[in-house]
Amino acid sequence: MIKLLGAVLILVAGTLIGFQQAARFAERPRQLRQLAHALQRLETEIGYGHTPLPEALNRTAAATAEPIASLFRRTAEELKSEQGWSFQECWERSVQVIWIETSMKASERGVMLRLGSTLGISDKEDQMKHLRLALLQLKSEEDAARDDQGRYEKMWKSLGALLAVLIIILMV
Repeated sequence: MIKLLGAVLILVAGTLIGFQQAARFAERPRQLRQLAHALQRLETEIGYGHTPLPEALNRTAAATAEPIASLFRRTAEELKSEQGWSFQECWERSVQVIWIETSMKASERGVMLRLGSTLGISDKEDQMKHLRLALLQLKSEEDAARDDQGRYEKMWKSLGALLAVLIIILMV
């Protein structure tokens, strides 16, 4: 009876691990889409609203879901702090802290870090160009993420259960 209970627990645990890994593949394209919408919102605030950068970041965060909203909110808070950091320093610190909470990869983080090095130091038109470039790069990353999702999501769901069954067979 105890062996049967242990086998069921191993099967459930393996299946849940597989589903958790599959969920990360499903989450990445969704977060990339949210990030792209947030950058479009930021572009609108900068280009058409003539909103100062900290306020534009707060407005963008208010219209965005977590964990992406935390990136913009944290950057705005650090810009308003008494530390005297540049926008690039605030942005990089926020990206480093928040990125752990996302399902995104290093390539997307690189796009965001490059964007942070150009925002806040140039005129409105140049900032809008860099935002559009980042949007194009994120769009290609989103397409790749969708391909990965289609390729690996189902595999991880099956692999978790199959590895659990293998462990059960080896134990018996």
